[in-house]
Amino acid sequence: MTPILERLQSEQRFHDEQADERSEAYRTGQADLRFTDDAYLDHETWVRPAFAKLGDLRGKRVLDFGCGHGMAAVVMARAGACVDAFDLSPGYVAETKRRADANGVRVNAVVANGEELPYSDATFDAVWGCAILHHLDLPKAAAELHRVLKPGGVAIFCEPWGGNPLLSFARRFLPYPGKQRTPDERPLVKADLVPLRAAFPGLTVQGFQFLEMIRRVSPKAGRLLRGTDRVLIRTVPSLKNWCRYLVVTLSRG
Repeated sequence: MTPILERLQSEQRFHDEQADERSEAYRTGQADLRFTDDAYLDHETWVRPAFAKLGDLRGKRVLDFGCGHGMAAVVMARAGACVDAFDLSPGYVAETKRRADANGVRVNAVVANGEELPYSDATFDAVWGCAILHHLDLPKAAAELHRVLKPGGVAIFCEPWGGNPLLSFARRFLPYPGKQRTPDERPLVKADLVPLRAAFPGLTVQGFQFLEMIRRVSPKAGRLLRGTDRVLIRTVPSLKNWCRYLVVTLSRG
């Protein structure tokens, strides 16, 4: 088996297991497939401002790139978009379809690999992805993103960032809620932006959760620091390299 195939199968198994756990929670009534837009847009501080970068989605054809649990796909469909979605995990794709049905929207979800997309050239007006690029071979993914985006289209990705050595230490050694990850994934670093910028020269990034990253262990303290973060990052843009997450904007000219 090739290293690439081993990586893909490992990723698929990990996320299928997560989908299976949630499926059991839905079956036993511990969780609900139905949700409000706010429940998704406000579950992390970067999601709502990143989503706003997609613009007016009414009548647009959009792609949920690595759809996971399918919440973003549903929010985009409720905003009036024609939504396609894919994930490497069949379990995630099944969950996305069930979630779309439960929320009364239409989403065309398929099993696919983000490095080999099953869509025609210049198909999408916009692409959304959350915590997906750092799993991929970025030169391949960037080429595919450029291929499927229409001229003038935009792709927005929310990604964990690895520029802060103290945060890297915590991610590696300290316990905290939601730490589970696949063996091959790692946060993006500056070198990872190179192939993205080669395909999308106008790439921009915005940092989120500098001091507020403490919310991982103390949600109340994190909320108190949110306003401080906004001021600090706006005043000293280089602090984005020390943030927990980046929002990456890719525009096709």
